[in-house]
Amino acid sequence: MRLEEIEVIPYSLPFREPYITARGELHERNLILVRIRGEGLEGLGETASLSLRGGPGIEAIATEIRERCWPGLLEGEVDPNRIWSAIARCRNRGASPQAVAAVDIALHDLVGRASGNPVWRLLGAQEAAPVICNATLPGANPAETRRLAGEWAAQGFSTFKLKVGLAGDVTQVATVRRTLGDEIAIRVDANGAWSVDAAADRLEALAQHRIELAEQPVGTFEQMVELRRRVEAPVAADESLVSPFDARRAKELGACDVAAVKVAKVGGLGAALEIAETMQSYVSSSLEGPVGITAAAHAAVALRYRGGDAGVAHGLATERLFSATVGRGASAVDDELRLDARPGLGVEIDEEALAARRLD
Repeated sequence: MRLEEIEVIPYSLPFREPYITARGELHERNLILVRIRGEGLEGLGETASLSLRGGPGIEAIATEIRERCWPGLLEGEVDPNRIWSAIARCRNRGASPQAVAAVDIALHDLVGRASGNPVWRLLGAQEAAPVICNATLPGANPAETRRLAGEWAAQGFSTFKLKVGLAGDVTQVATVRRTLGDEIAIRVDANGAWSVDAAADRLEALAQHRIELAEQPVGTFEQMVELRRRVEAPVAADESLVSPFDARRAKELGACDVAAVKVAKVGGLGAALEIAETMQSYVSSSLEGPVGITAAAHAAVALRYRGGDAGVAHGLATERLFSATVGRGASAVDDELRLDARPGLGVEIDEEALAARRLD
């Protein structure tokens, strides 16, 4: 397949409520939409700036896509059966995982449209079963936590992820358990903010509330190994696991039980599924818009057929945290994301909405 043109569009989406975590606070999410055109077709990609994690900003990622990824793609035609080869040319030019992820998604969408196949089929799935998702609650006081938990529960969610690592986090978890009862699952995400001692103390205090798993409770694999000797709660790696190499190392060390895989963080759909071949995984979002979330849902569907599904809810309902959008992708029904058999990702962009949210 011969590629002809790329368009890189920075834009932002506003949060309904401030998104508060141990790493900082966001009021809007800066994103990049990518359009790759070739042979009369267009593929959509998307990525996020992981600035709260110390990653490159939106301008730097956009420059990498234009100046590193695109020249790499033009070095040769894209073989629909070897998308990974084209992606490797981007990586070899030093592009960040965030830049590579946008191009990876767009190429999968383009190849899917050209071949008449949905992306989930390109990734190895035989059918698109619904993707069960968790609710995400930012740091908040008890009254606000109670309100937010009730709203998510009313939408049909039964797994709740709470951002912890802030003052009052034990109370926050207790509030959700008291409000919603014993039938729900609760997971906590400290974004690596705790020391080993603090994590052990907090997780011991939270044990009475039956925590499903603790996502990135401490910063490094070595700290996770030490923590796992002291607590019973299952541990998931997120910020510390950004590549298939990291997954292999985490498994060798016995650092975690599962991996939280984010497409933008690890550098695309192929890398996400490669990680899941090493370690049981669930797919989570980097707070993307409709293209990124839908792409991640395709990956989550594929996990079931590739043996990498951790069997827990995926963190892909985060579009509901925004008060605006720029398009329509996977259908949200209760706590599920549903895909169909349309070629490619199956995302439709609202051009007027995108124009209103552009940053350039």
